[in-house]
Amino acid sequence: MGEFTINKEKVLQALSTVQEPDLKQDLVTLNMIQDIEIGVNQVKFTVVLTTPACPLKELIRRMCVEAIHTHLSPDVEVIVNLTANVTSIRPLGAALIPGVKNVIAISSGKGGVGKSTVTANLAMALHRSGASVGIIDADISGPSIPLMFGAENMQPTITPKNGKNYINPIRQYGIKMISIGFLTPPDSAVVWRGPMASQALKQFFGDTDWGDLDYLLIDLPPGTSDIHLTLVQTVPVTGAIIVTTPQKVALADAVKGMSMFRQPQINVPILGVIENMAWFTPEELPESKYHIFGQGGGQSLADKFDVPLLGQIPLVQGIREAGDEGRPAVMNVNPIVNEAFRTAAEGLAQQVAIRNATKEKTQMVEIQA
Repeated sequence: MGEFTINKEKVLQALSTVQEPDLKQDLVTLNMIQDIEIGVNQVKFTVVLTTPACPLKELIRRMCVEAIHTHLSPDVEVIVNLTANVTSIRPLGAALIPGVKNVIAISSGKGGVGKSTVTANLAMALHRSGASVGIIDADISGPSIPLMFGAENMQPTITPKNGKNYINPIRQYGIKMISIGFLTPPDSAVVWRGPMASQALKQFFGDTDWGDLDYLLIDLPPGTSDIHLTLVQTVPVTGAIIVTTPQKVALADAVKGMSMFRQPQINVPILGVIENMAWFTPEELPESKYHIFGQGGGQSLADKFDVPLLGQIPLVQGIREAGDEGRPAVMNVNPIVNEAFRTAAEGLAQQVAIRNATKEKTQMVEIQA
């Protein structure tokens, strides 16, 4: 078959046989094919993925090449460029955080399960994939995000814009972040009643200049508190992740956290479960797994609520050390740690894309006082 018989229509026809594995529709229907160029015995085009952290990008690339070879000619050189445009269910230019595509609540039933560590490392893993990421540290009485990013002595600047003063989030390692820890002296306790803490969270959304972000992760306090209600009343939340450890006491509390988001009047989709401290692995024995907190808890929680287990994070000394040093562990070179967080971040990004394509928009909660 000569090169003159290949045209854009035939390329689109061939690519319309390729299904996006998560969204179960073909790439052409989903408007994911752009910039088709026909050269001498060469076809070049761009596939716009739903997230740069897509775990299936190489599979999609391969399927595209095979489709062209099968439907047009096996002798054509196929060049596939992959880019990403993160999907969103939020109306562009919404009153609050207009440039933020997805707000993701990171929640746990009880304290001490490593929720802030997971948030910090998920943010870094998403950033490394090429996404733009922010963090709101909504744990007003125990803010740990500044410490984990080595930013506890930084203070945000204020910029006036359209007659209003906006807080500029702190930027560290490519992540934008805001926390009460940046606004109060490091050693002082924040002893506030619920309404004051809720007001602070509202300011983190309404008075902070977030700019354009693909993902804004909200590191929530443990349990189900005023802060959780304020969050779902202030902005539409794309979805929530539940962090748990394998042991029973953590799981029992995690069930309550999940049930809160599932309440009919709140109705925030659960994107999945991340099991932290899934097993202990000594640095010098990377193949060994000691299940010191029990086994299978994260999977059983995910099964109970019919959501995916997005990742299992091992208990590795380096993760704790990295958090204490103020550099999230993903920035170091331990392959076990990097792989665990990369898998979890890809799973999260994948679930956000599926959620945005298949579920109704999250409505803001209106609860009568």
